[in-house]
Amino acid sequence: MADYELEEGICVQLAAATPNDETLFTTPHILQLLSVKKIGSNAGNNTDRFRVILSDGKHFIQAMLATQLNHLYYEKAIDKNTIIKTERLSCNFVQEKRLLILMGLSVLGQQEKIGDPVAIAIDEPSSKPPSTVSTPAPQKPAPSSANSSTHVAKPAAKTTKSSWHPIEALSPYQNNWTIKARCTHKSDIKTWSNQKGEGKLFNVTLMDETGEIRGTAFNAVADTLFPKFEEGKVYFISKAKVNLAKKKFSNLANDYDLSFERNTEVEECHETTNLPMIKYNFVSLADLQTLAKDATCDVIAILTETSEVATITSKATQRELKKRELTLADKSGFSTRLTLWGNQAENFRTDEANPVIAFKGVRVGDFGGRTLSTLTTSVMTQNPDIEEAFVLRGWYDASGREQSFQSHANASGSFSGGGSGGGFRRDEIRNLIDVKRESDALIKSSSEAAQSFFFSTRATVMHIKADNIAYPACKTPDCNKKVTPNGDSWTCDKCNKSHDAPSWRYIIAMAVSDPTAQVWLQGFNDVGEVVFGRTANELVEIRDSNDTEYNRIMHQSICATYNFSVRAKPDQYGENVRMRYGITRINNLDYKEEANSLLEKLSSPWGQQDL
Repeated sequence: MADYELEEGICVQLAAATPNDETLFTTPHILQLLSVKKIGSNAGNNTDRFRVILSDGKHFIQAMLATQLNHLYYEKAIDKNTIIKTERLSCNFVQEKRLLILMGLSVLGQQEKIGDPVAIAIDEPSSKPPSTVSTPAPQKPAPSSANSSTHVAKPAAKTTKSSWHPIEALSPYQNNWTIKARCTHKSDIKTWSNQKGEGKLFNVTLMDETGEIRGTAFNAVADTLFPKFEEGKVYFISKAKVNLAKKKFSNLANDYDLSFERNTEVEECHETTNLPMIKYNFVSLADLQTLAKDATCDVIAILTETSEVATITSKATQRELKKRELTLADKSGFSTRLTLWGNQAENFRTDEANPVIAFKGVRVGDFGGRTLSTLTTSVMTQNPDIEEAFVLRGWYDASGREQSFQSHANASGSFSGGGSGGGFRRDEIRNLIDVKRESDALIKSSSEAAQSFFFSTRATVMHIKADNIAYPACKTPDCNKKVTPNGDSWTCDKCNKSHDAPSWRYIIAMAVSDPTAQVWLQGFNDVGEVVFGRTANELVEIRDSNDTEYNRIMHQSICATYNFSVRAKPDQYGENVRMRYGITRINNLDYKEEANSLLEKLSSPWGQQDL
């Protein structure tokens, strides 16, 4: 284990810092985490917040961990006594209390507690930020009103540009703040008319290194501010009102939004350093099947195909809409269709055949498999200057260009049972008895209106119907329809093609049980390959040639426990309605992951409660 030398004395400097000390916050410092503690979640989006204790070996201070670094805690990268190198910090004052935020860090290693650090005594009232004292009331008239005005205005302008507040720390309980944010989306001016009158509005999406927030301007304010905003540019914004976010109008993970008012100040930032960049949380195309329908996500992929602009008529509004289909592929081996709408569809252009495109905030759909579509707030960037783009470009130019990609429509294990509602969710495991009760309640409430629902469960296979384990399928790619024997060949009515032999695919009915109840689950090819550990072609060949071996395989396949993601769907049988449970995903138990999950639960407030 390496011995690390902490930067002694830096905690005293950080404890006395003001938001203007940019050099102090951007210079790397070697420190030790004495503690990483969860202090709660943001209401609404359930984002965890963590407090850390930073030590330089002589003193320690408290700080907040920026939410974009939460993954380091979940991945066990940071813990008690972790040695870190800070990459960026920020300082703000909330209700006259200093708030130090750890914005970026790299992990160096672990070491026993270094030194015997003690707390720093700080006189907080003397450490107020300059923004709270930069424009005091004059004690006597100045000799020249012009000179006096100039004297007061200059410090205020300087403070506005150098003292800025992180977006994630905004709340309705603060008044004096300035954010430095990039405008990632600007809507058109929209008009409305209702019983209360009529008006106009536009909104923008603002982002810094800590998060995003939506800002809206109405009527005369909208006319004034609309020309000032431009997508991609960075602005200093102050004197806006912070309100609770109306989630039906925004998909941003922020509990608050901004309302621009007559006195709101918007000033373009002309600095060339320390500008907020778009932050992504990329999901691979293969992992789209683990996301729920209508979830939003970020993806980065190679553009492989582009369609022409098409016009469709909305069933809801009867308005004509413009759309364009893009086909994307990435290193996961999957290809996915993404739909651009409106101006993005009409204005889409590329300077090369297969650019790398990063999308922020696109919606997940399930029409014909997992698909993506843009929202009005989605951000699309071609060939972004980020590491993920360089890696993806290198892969595609080296080997990906010649690769065949799998679509979610025909993906093994993706959408058996008519669509996936997301992957296995360990924190939402349900007992089978509760699932059966919910199913009965839905059916009894109204047979015709009974709705599908998804659930995760952990259950053991008790019995598998062995008499009809697979069906003969068409060999044509993306078809998989049942073929019928026709002399020496097998014919597909859909493709109107004949094959010398079918491609067998699993169709399974099995009874599974947990400690509370038993249900019958239906699964398709991906499920059978997990349960039997071989392809359907291989198992059918064994069945037709060796009954003893076939029965042995069937016997060995029971009493195994799996994590299931299931869709409960009402089916009509004559005059009766009953629930049919289709497996959308099946996973073998990962005991390391299960143990880590239990450890996390023990570390949560649930595990710390007094018995």
